[in-house]
Amino acid sequence: MAPGGSACKEVFESNMKFANYDLAMLKVEKNSTPVKTIIGLGKKHGMASSNGVHELLECPVCTNLMYPPIHQCPNGHTLCSNCKIRVHNCCPTCRLKLENIRCLALEKVAESLELPCRYQNLGCHNIFPYYSKLKHEQNCLFRPYNCPYTGSECSVTSDIPTLVAHLKDDHKVDMHDGCTFNHRYVKSNPHEVENATWMLTVFNCFGRQFCLHFEAFQLGKAPVYMAFLRFMGEEGEAKKFSYTLEVSAYDRKLIWQGVPRSIRDSHRKVRDSQDGLIIPRNLALFFSGGDQQELKLRVTGRIWKEQ
Repeated sequence: MAPGGSACKEVFESNMKFANYDLAMLKVEKNSTPVKTIIGLGKKHGMASSNGVHELLECPVCTNLMYPPIHQCPNGHTLCSNCKIRVHNCCPTCRLKLENIRCLALEKVAESLELPCRYQNLGCHNIFPYYSKLKHEQNCLFRPYNCPYTGSECSVTSDIPTLVAHLKDDHKVDMHDGCTFNHRYVKSNPHEVENATWMLTVFNCFGRQFCLHFEAFQLGKAPVYMAFLRFMGEEGEAKKFSYTLEVSAYDRKLIWQGVPRSIRDSHRKVRDSQDGLIIPRNLALFFSGGDQQELKLRVTGRIWKEQ
């Protein structure tokens, strides 16, 4: 044990292996001219590695690239600030207690690096300074989309063609061709419904895919039904389209017109923003007809492309 070090409770299994490295190999001359080094990334970051420099910047716990503050133990083992908390200030390599020691040399080395986007294999071929890479990736147009299915939590992420096949094969959603629709939503005892989600419907229109959502929830203390459309693509592309939703009965109509939201916005975000056709339950039962004891709501609509 190093002088002044203290024993630390082991929080990882003994068979975990971490890369050994020697920071003494990384020398930064004060008066030297800064040189940008372009390096490749391991497979999990997007491409084959061209050298081992990036391995020094990988956190040994989460294996993500580290950004300031980069912490180190008294023996020089490094890890990211998030994992420093996760391991309860215990070095995962030598088990010494972690102090508030920053690895300034490694942070300086990172400034000289340029890296490809982690989504290079999905089509992004740009190169970024190390400290700009993370910000780009958070908004990269090539980053995977989350599955738009809302009937259950789904962790699948991928490109649009793969997600369309996933929705059809794994979630068994209704797939329709065309830009107009006429859907009927039925619930035998709507007075018991506080939160309910109907099956997602996907429309193939203008060569793109649109998701029609319909659900019941509490808006404040008022039970409501809501229908809205999401676009399977980026927000900029979604704005090229418009849509209407309509319910009608007894010579009365309730109409919504808007722009479909990108699936980059979560289902919950769109719902909470009330960006769609909202129908109070009493009005939904009125449009359902009969004795108003059963929901039989017909929602019609169309999608068109703006000129």
